[in-house]
Amino acid sequence: MEWLEHQAIATAPVECKPRLWKRYVDDVLEVIRKGTVCQLTDHLNTVDTTGSIKFTYEEEADGQIPFLDTLIVRKEDGSVKLLVYRKKTHTDQYLDFSSHHPLHQKLGVIRTLLDRCNSLVTEDKDREREEQHITKALQQCRYPTWAITQVKKDMQQKRKAEQKKEKQRKTTKEKSKGLVVIPYVKGLSETFTRIMREHGISTAIRPHRTLRNILVHPKDKVTDDKKSDVVYKIPCKNCEASYIGETGRTLGTRIKEHRSEVDSVTGAFTRAAKVRAESTENKSAITDHVASRNHVIDWEKATVVDTAADRSQRHIKEAVWIRKTSRTMNRDEGVYQLSHVWDYLLTDVTTGRKQKSLVV
Repeated sequence: MEWLEHQAIATAPVECKPRLWKRYVDDVLEVIRKGTVCQLTDHLNTVDTTGSIKFTYEEEADGQIPFLDTLIVRKEDGSVKLLVYRKKTHTDQYLDFSSHHPLHQKLGVIRTLLDRCNSLVTEDKDREREEQHITKALQQCRYPTWAITQVKKDMQQKRKAEQKKEKQRKTTKEKSKGLVVIPYVKGLSETFTRIMREHGISTAIRPHRTLRNILVHPKDKVTDDKKSDVVYKIPCKNCEASYIGETGRTLGTRIKEHRSEVDSVTGAFTRAAKVRAESTENKSAITDHVASRNHVIDWEKATVVDTAADRSQRHIKEAVWIRKTSRTMNRDEGVYQLSHVWDYLLTDVTTGRKQKSLVV
């Protein structure tokens, strides 16, 4: 686009050469002589010989023309002012205040609209009318008056603080210790965010379910056995115990390895073989479970319970799943030593009791 516009402007006929040319991505604002719009458009469309780029135009009407989010209005004295531009199809529908989202995201909607008003609208009277429009639209989306008032107050305080910082010309800034992204759980996420802030750690909250992950499925679903970088769970047919493991390879490959070892020690299960099996520690805890109890593993119900491309993260997730699974075949609690501080969160939602890993 840069090459094309340089070529187009340089070779434009004198009578339709633009006096002003401002482009953002594919939206261009230009000032040209009256009556030469068609001539300039025809010229622009001859520059790209492939025909891939086509220009269309929209002329000023009633002294107004939209550009991006602004409406440029020509005043009687020849100067211009800016207003917020809304398409005719705009419905003023924003995030409903009663929806299941954290409060700061709802206040963020108000802040965004007021920020746009303050940064785009150039005259005070127009700014007052825009604020009235915003207030009315938000009230239709069930936003209470106190929320709008609170955001305005916070914005004023923030501006004063920024002005104070500018005067003081601080050269040092407090460095963030990192960012944590957490799902939104009402009542819990707010408390967690406050605790992290006290330690200088920023938090970002994302919704657990969105329209995108509900409706959009651009790829065919991959079966569990073909997934790699996973934490998996393999149940027993004869008892409630399950094995929790992790692998960077595909789950199907790891299952074959488990089955191969189990088959190698359970081919002929005599009483003497069982006694020897109970005193032998095999490579896999699954094999130990089968050999010592003469149980059968339900390989068909092996499932992926979590994913993580990073090996360290997989170790952490493996430890979490071992901790919150009520009965496991695992000999230990995983490679990562998970603190028991997290036991309060790793609870069984059906019983309300803490889930503990029992080595069986």
